[in-house]
Amino acid sequence: MNLDNSLKSLGIADPSGIGWLAVVFTFLLAWLVTWRLIPTVRKFALRVGWADQPNARRLNREPLPNAGGLAIYAGVIAALVLASLLRPIELQSVLAQVLTVLLGGSILVLVGFIDDQFGLPPSVRLWTQIITALLLVANGISIKVAFGTPIDSFLSILITVLWVVGITNAINLMDGMDGLAGGISFITAMSLLAVSAQFPNKAAATLVLAALGGGALGFLRHNFHPSRIIMGDAGAYFFGYVLAATSILGDLQVTTVFSLVPTVLFLLLPVLDTTQVFLRRLLAGKNPLSTPGKDHLHHRLLAWGLSQSHAAFTLWTITLMGNLLAMTIRGMPLPVIVATCTGIIILLSFTVWQRILNNA
Repeated sequence: MNLDNSLKSLGIADPSGIGWLAVVFTFLLAWLVTWRLIPTVRKFALRVGWADQPNARRLNREPLPNAGGLAIYAGVIAALVLASLLRPIELQSVLAQVLTVLLGGSILVLVGFIDDQFGLPPSVRLWTQIITALLLVANGISIKVAFGTPIDSFLSILITVLWVVGITNAINLMDGMDGLAGGISFITAMSLLAVSAQFPNKAAATLVLAALGGGALGFLRHNFHPSRIIMGDAGAYFFGYVLAATSILGDLQVTTVFSLVPTVLFLLLPVLDTTQVFLRRLLAGKNPLSTPGKDHLHHRLLAWGLSQSHAAFTLWTITLMGNLLAMTIRGMPLPVIVATCTGIIILLSFTVWQRILNNA
């Protein structure tokens, strides 16, 4: 019995006609390229000064290379290119959507990298995020509003832009502690992949999420505490944008406010963290978009005495619980939920174990 038939017997559908072997290949290649490329990127970044210097807000006590996002991006792109060569016929129908997501992600990687090394005004970053969100809308990737009002089209554009820009920044704001943003992105990508694989119109999301999950896991091998490299804005923007885009690929329609609940649950922790920071700063009379401070959830866990590793495990667990709840609400088959949860835990445990052994 081949892999596709074995998975079907458990109630796990073929991923939108792409084939499980292609999905597994894409995941493994993205993981391998990212994992193997990061040491080279790290060495070069230290030589040319691409690093975050220690300061009152940052947790690192020595210069920490911030170009990990470039390795993640290279791993994802390499995997998707080779996957398209491996299964060209099956991918023809989804290639336009894949290229649209990657084009927007590429723009944000470039802007994020420039911001990491030289600094950019917040307005430039914001307008770039809005433009890349509109790029998705222009190519048919949007949250379809069906309230039955004359302004449904406008609301569709508005909600899509708010969702993409919000999640892009939320993931970036979570990137303040070793292993946190990478772990959250990996858990969310794998959960969204499990969902997208059940629907023929989500083939593009399935393929992109496989590459994104592999890239996140390969990055975590070097980023879990004590981190040797961070993803920087380039990587955080890429993760946030691609997760936001793939979460709405397919047939997501909003007929009531509650229609968005399952999608929000997949990214519940970044949404909650960004919301509480925004509200706390408003109540304190501060600009919510001011320079990032130590008022995020991970900072609070550290202030309570948790180590970076324990804080990461805690927030990973909350993320996984939110994703399991989202899959349950979406009516996913129990074998899919169990297999997804088990796979996530095993892969994260193995990665952390390898990181600890390497640091011993």
